[in-house]
Amino acid sequence: MKKITITDVAKHAGVSKSTVSQYLNERYDYMGGETKARIEAAIKELNYSPNFLARSLKQKKTNTIGVIVANILHVFSTQIIRAIQDYCSERNFHVIACNADDDPRKEKQFIEMLQAKQVDGIIVFPTGANKSLYQTLIMTNYPTVFIDRMVSGVGIDTVLLDNEKASKLAIQTFLMQGYQRIAMISPPLLPNITPRMERTTGYKQTITENGLSLRPEYIANVETTNVRDHLRKMLALREPPDAMLALNDLVLVEILHYMKENQLQIPKDLAIIGIDDVTFASVYNPALTTIAQPAFAMGKKAAELLLEKISNITKRREGIVYRFEPKIMRRDSV
Repeated sequence: MKKITITDVAKHAGVSKSTVSQYLNERYDYMGGETKARIEAAIKELNYSPNFLARSLKQKKTNTIGVIVANILHVFSTQIIRAIQDYCSERNFHVIACNADDDPRKEKQFIEMLQAKQVDGIIVFPTGANKSLYQTLIMTNYPTVFIDRMVSGVGIDTVLLDNEKASKLAIQTFLMQGYQRIAMISPPLLPNITPRMERTTGYKQTITENGLSLRPEYIANVETTNVRDHLRKMLALREPPDAMLALNDLVLVEILHYMKENQLQIPKDLAIIGIDDVTFASVYNPALTTIAQPAFAMGKKAAELLLEKISNITKRREGIVYRFEPKIMRRDSV
């Protein structure tokens, strides 16, 4: 069966090829409604499918971007992807999402794969371990935006939360409710994972600024699989914590599992605040107090910055950090 071409559509609609091309590229400024209707009808009647690959090669643009997340299991990551996709879809851009598992090797492979597919730019939750590759992206003017993490010495625009303030909000909330023995559990502290480092700093600073002793036994930086064991050890102390800050959503889930398994009551036995407003927070019993990241606003900002770079709308200094404000969602777990 003969493949239908743009020439066939033009003949069927009684217009020129250039007019059909303008229609396909949504350039309607000087196109009448009747002409648009004839072209649309011709496309449907002939079952014409545009050759996007040929068009992208001609225009040197694919209208596609890549998003590389560190761990797609985080609620924050999925919300970011959704926000980016929503913003890009409205502007006729497609999104390819990749999960790097916080593995520098996978991150490098994904960046190289996306470039090979000629995507117009990428948004990355960087591992921080591929600095030479990041510098190459800068040197070749390849549109790139970082999200959630900063990489020292790399001048790429970055979108992230005010993480220290997120911890500060949580600790202040505990203190206002009369809690004094406030503990914290986070995943392992790695220099390249900005949120963990900054949230831990925020916790320590707020504890000491309020005249409390910084007790090492109240701090655990452990793999998610070890959260329950460390919580058990904390609660077995002679002076166990009466409040707990979970530094992200995966840690929070493990804490909740432990509380349920051991028939402990929230907040009677342990008050809890988690950073990241998990989807079940308001329906959990008791409803969970959380510190919310404006994930959709952050994802939209990252997409906006990237598309500006792709379109060369802005000519400005790179390496700007865009901080977003956390918000406390007060519920019943404190």
